[in-house]
Amino acid sequence: QRIDVISEEPDRYGRAPAFAPGVRVHGRAQLDAVQRELREIPGVTVLIYDQACAAELRRERKRGRAPTPATRVMINEAVCEGCGDCGDVSNCLSVHPVETPFGRKTRIHQDSCNLDMSCIEGDCPAFVTVVPKAKRRTARFVQDRSRRDRRSLPEPTRPDRAALLIAGIGGTGVVTVGQVLSTAANLDGMEVASVDQTGMAQKGGPVVSHLRIGAGATDGAARLEEGRADAFLVFDLLTGIAPANLGRLDPDRTTAVVSTAQVPTGAMVADVAREEFPDVATLGARLAERTCRQLYLDAEAVALDAFGSQPAANLVVVGVAYQHGLLPQSAPSIERAIELNGVAVDMNTAAFRLGREIVLDPSLADVGTHRSAPPLRAEAAALCARVDADDELREVLAWRVPELVEYQDADYAARFVDVVARARRAEAVAGSATSAFSCTVARNLFHLMAYKDEYEVARLHRGAAFRDHVTDQFGPGADVTFHLQPPVASRMGLQRKVPLSSRTAGVAFWGLTKMAKLRGTRFDPFGRSAERRDERRLIDEYVALVDELAVHVGTPAADDAVGVAGLVDMVRGFAAVKHRNLERYRAELPLALADLRRSGS
Repeated sequence: QRIDVISEEPDRYGRAPAFAPGVRVHGRAQLDAVQRELREIPGVTVLIYDQACAAELRRERKRGRAPTPATRVMINEAVCEGCGDCGDVSNCLSVHPVETPFGRKTRIHQDSCNLDMSCIEGDCPAFVTVVPKAKRRTARFVQDRSRRDRRSLPEPTRPDRAALLIAGIGGTGVVTVGQVLSTAANLDGMEVASVDQTGMAQKGGPVVSHLRIGAGATDGAARLEEGRADAFLVFDLLTGIAPANLGRLDPDRTTAVVSTAQVPTGAMVADVAREEFPDVATLGARLAERTCRQLYLDAEAVALDAFGSQPAANLVVVGVAYQHGLLPQSAPSIERAIELNGVAVDMNTAAFRLGREIVLDPSLADVGTHRSAPPLRAEAAALCARVDADDELREVLAWRVPELVEYQDADYAARFVDVVARARRAEAVAGSATSAFSCTVARNLFHLMAYKDEYEVARLHRGAAFRDHVTDQFGPGADVTFHLQPPVASRMGLQRKVPLSSRTAGVAFWGLTKMAKLRGTRFDPFGRSAERRDERRLIDEYVALVDELAVHVGTPAADDAVGVAGLVDMVRGFAAVKHRNLERYRAELPLALADLRRSGS
């Protein structure tokens, strides 16, 4: 009855595609609409999706067999609201949630990005495109340590044979590690049998490799039976604790080498407000039940710190396993196998050696992900001193008070401080042992008061922190293009983003930043929109809510009061996305308050 073609490049077919009469060609963005249309047509319909496999294309680019687009996408995390709309729009697992001093935001995972730019279509001004002009800064380990003579590393006692289980997610090199270790075993003259379970690997799903190495390895099936794994290399913790994998471990036999990096699932990308990564300690406890020894490190953080690249993390784990005497292959053979693989040879060899060094000097794995607040200027310090804060609340304020001063002025920041001080006094009067209520109030009130209007987006895009982030990721002189959809343009019917060069945007941002003093006054040209009125009204509503909740601090309903105070965190995003979340908040708040009043009565 109908045949439709969806293509990532519909223009390449020309104006008169050489298809049968009636066949229509659409851009990828029309996929959902076309599917809905076809399902209503009686009879047989055909939908052809014309696009190269993204995972295979990424592999070809790594090997230099396919051109790599020069343009990259990145997110200004200061502008980002962490609403998850980009993941919903793009259905892409490369938009990763990331914890920052200002809450959960989103970051492009550059090493897994397919460069198709679909995430830019979200209703968010935080996305920019970058064309690098030079190599990024030299990574620490490559600069300082990669020339170290491998003969200076002591050789561990290696087993004659081993049964290895390797678990991770698709597109991160799990199968490649299995191939490298198999090749190394062959180079050492060992028998080796292996099998890979890839499943939905190309969609970021679980990948598991089984390897038997040593005499008799080729007798029988390569797949490991239950309880037969000697070593378990865990590149992704969620995959590692899958029941099928745990069943192949033995608490008296198996040693696990685990990367604790938190790789988000699709649900976490799409719903950042509700879906969180499970507690690592809880996941580790399940692994500990099935292994005799566990060796933990955040291999991704180590690899990013040392090489600026996540794929090197797997070889760091391999190096740790080798130096602990879990692998029968020799180090020269493993390094030769890395060379034969032909991808990022120097970096992967250095990563393997770094893993070995971490065993000898564990401090090399302490890369430190916690960021301390910058020193306070006198004005901000005086405001923070108004609150009798404990260490946790003091750090929350140290990040936020200076930002509110820059956002508007000291009087605006003082309003914030006074509300937090009242919440803290309520805790003191009630004899509360924690600052959970006042910290929750501080985080959420700041988010409401520092709403991302045109002035603030301009200020944050002009900020030195963002420029430094671009340089760190893509090298000096990178060309940045901002993709914006101003509300005034939307009201005039323009339903697409407008790309602005750094020069053009710089002039506009400078002017908007200078106009910020008009925010909230009758001369504010943007302040009359429904979105801005809602944002200002919500601040007042939340302040009143805090005063109502304060009476429950120190009662059996204290935890519920903290939960209600944090409910407003769901109000994230821009334009229509934020409006939907605001409506959801206003629907859920009365129900939560009713429950609180019942539990407190």
